[in-house]
Amino acid sequence: MAAVQVCARCGVSWPVPATPAQWCPGCRGVLLSPTDPSRPEPRSRRNFRWVARRPGARIAPSPRGASGSSPTPSYREMPRWGLLDPPPAAPEESPGTRTERLGELAPTLLVATALLFAVGALAELFRYALLLRNRTSLISPTVLAVSDGLVSAAGVMAPVVAVCAAAASASWLVGARAAAFGRSGRTDPRRPAEVILGCLTPVLNLVLPGVYLNELAESNTKTRNLIRLWWVTWAVGAAMLVLNLAWRSHDSLQARANGVLVAALTDLVAVAVAVLTLAVMRRVDGLGVTGRPRELTRWVVAG
Repeated sequence: MAAVQVCARCGVSWPVPATPAQWCPGCRGVLLSPTDPSRPEPRSRRNFRWVARRPGARIAPSPRGASGSSPTPSYREMPRWGLLDPPPAAPEESPGTRTERLGELAPTLLVATALLFAVGALAELFRYALLLRNRTSLISPTVLAVSDGLVSAAGVMAPVVAVCAAAASASWLVGARAAAFGRSGRTDPRRPAEVILGCLTPVLNLVLPGVYLNELAESNTKTRNLIRLWWVTWAVGAAMLVLNLAWRSHDSLQARANGVLVAALTDLVAVAVAVLTLAVMRRVDGLGVTGRPRELTRWVVAG
């Protein structure tokens, strides 16, 4: 017997022509693969199964199972398109050396130094105003006590904080030099101990800090000009300190009164030194006055 193709819809067997057909000529259903009824194939190789039913019986639709209520979909995070890249691992920050940690305190100590010397200058000017007032009228003991307290407190705290700021600034200079020479692929020719001693040793610290700073800004004219301004102010501050100490040896009343003005002027120069030192630090580090990254001004030439 010739091979036949069985319709999957109506179940009619159709003889196979030269090539197997795909659609049933009667109901347009799908024809199964050809098979020979005289040689039944094993069940494992069939792609269909025989179903017995009465002639004329309709094919009952397959019952659909009642779909139960499914839970509401939920997500751990907002669904989105694309690939989720894990955030880059934060680089491990090394604790740093003691010199680096001390250098990070330099800006804060310089601000504190400027504020304390400003308070000292105001206290000296207030004392001088009381001296002028005392020429014609008596001064209340309470006012005198307040004036003496301000002068004494500022006279003790300001120098102590200034020394700490100087040590921190020297430590900052060591780190700044190492970073500057490292960017150019070189090594700082000066040892850290040499830089620190040159910045903190009296008399030597009038010259060497300016030399160390100029070595950092060989190609930056604005930074070199700022360093020179700081250098001159630093030398003037040292001269005012010597003058203030020498003036105290005078015994006359007028000399002591003038000494109050000299002390106030010395404090004001110290304020300028602290502010300019902070400005030099910010300039070398590429930061603005407030410590934020400096914004570069770009000029556009319109033709």
